[in-house]
Amino acid sequence: MAWIQLKIDTDNQHADALSDMLMELGSLSITYEDGKDTPIYEPTLGETPLWNHTVITALFDADYDLAPVVAMLKQLPYLGEDFSHKIEQVEDKDWEREWMDNFHPIQFGRRLWICPSWREVPDPQAVNVMLDPGLAFGTGTHPTTALCLEWLDSLDLTDKPVIDFGCGSGILAVAALKLGANNVTGIDIDYQAIEASKANAERNGVADKLALYLPEDQPENLQAEVLVANILAGPLRELAPLIAEKVTPGGLLALSGLLREQAEEISAHYSQWFNMDELAHKDDWSRLTGTRK
Repeated sequence: MAWIQLKIDTDNQHADALSDMLMELGSLSITYEDGKDTPIYEPTLGETPLWNHTVITALFDADYDLAPVVAMLKQLPYLGEDFSHKIEQVEDKDWEREWMDNFHPIQFGRRLWICPSWREVPDPQAVNVMLDPGLAFGTGTHPTTALCLEWLDSLDLTDKPVIDFGCGSGILAVAALKLGANNVTGIDIDYQAIEASKANAERNGVADKLALYLPEDQPENLQAEVLVANILAGPLRELAPLIAEKVTPGGLLALSGLLREQAEEISAHYSQWFNMDELAHKDDWSRLTGTRK
């Protein structure tokens, strides 16, 4: 089946109303895109903000007549006669295959590989984590995840307990276990993340060593020799005392999910509890590491 798509430039104040109108006019789906490369990294809890310059893409059946739709849009006062839009044909593809082709095995550090299940493992003797993209964040492709995986690969985790704070897909927890950790505790506020972590641990044969909790269910006085938290600067700042108390004296900490311009301030904040190391960077993102005082 083929489709035709209508792209419209608008702003964050009118995007939702325009989307509702397009759906009423027969659109099969609506997507929002950042029109001016102004990403929003840390929305507040429960907020889904849009970009000041938002591009809406409405998808229609290929034989749908868009002329009446465009004529109606021209009458909207916030768009006007000369509103910016584009109509494009969308070729029919095997979208599942197209999506799968974008994911390849990736090496992190010396020993560790993250491999999609439909790809051949490049090095059977390496530490291979089988992980497919899913609902929860974390496939290894994002710089913050890569920074954390490289850090875990650099450690001797043999028989050590580890905490994955904000476990997402479970990629860091599973990697730590396959790198030799004795046990890992994963904590996340999202139940879907707990389910994704459980599924990925089972796929990798380490589910018996992974304990997963929502924050309100975690054990009291939980501590570990190694803690990794790949979340965002705001939560890392607010939760610093809680995170610090979960690391045993002499234990190791890694924090990521930070932009470069946020890293120095967060590092200084954690220096109350940790001897902080030199910052590590990848693209626009940073990782902090330290040793508990």
